[in-house]
Amino acid sequence: MNYPTEEIIIAGFGGQGILLAGRLLCVAAMRQGRQVSHIPSYGAEMRGGTANCSVVLSAERIASPVIDMATAVIALNGPSVAKFEPRVRPGGILIWNSSLCKKILPERTDIQSIAIPATELSLTEGTERAANMAAIGALMALKPKLMTENHFSAALDEVVSERNRRYNPVNLRIMQAGYEAALAIIKKN
Repeated sequence: MNYPTEEIIIAGFGGQGILLAGRLLCVAAMRQGRQVSHIPSYGAEMRGGTANCSVVLSAERIASPVIDMATAVIALNGPSVAKFEPRVRPGGILIWNSSLCKKILPERTDIQSIAIPATELSLTEGTERAANMAAIGALMALKPKLMTENHFSAALDEVVSERNRRYNPVNLRIMQAGYEAALAIIKKN
């Protein structure tokens, strides 16, 4: 399969699984034979500020891991929408967590902006810690060539620590809920 190059920024509060989401995208893409780059943002941001990571996925060698304008941004909180919406390239995708973004809303009309209640979808499975999985599911629905559910599931098994793998079935259900929520939005529009 010919995969387009994807430049993805994932952002939210520290503790929302931002860095895990980036690693999962990379491992799933590597399983497809793609080249990957992953730049996590550490530091004071990990204590409640805006944490983020940049992920580049390509069928060809990656010239630079630095993302100027992203093909997609996942913003799991309002400050991340404000900070990273300007970095979505025209025609790109902004997936934002409508569960937490009440005051800061996307403004651009030259991008595809999709509101997913990621935290609420996560809570339906009894945890608020898997909003990142709902957002990845939404991204998979909007970018069908990104990865298959099988690649994502295998990435979960590889990346998630052995003691936390018992949560992988829940993570997959939340990912699927995000996928279906995004498909429902696409069908409405």
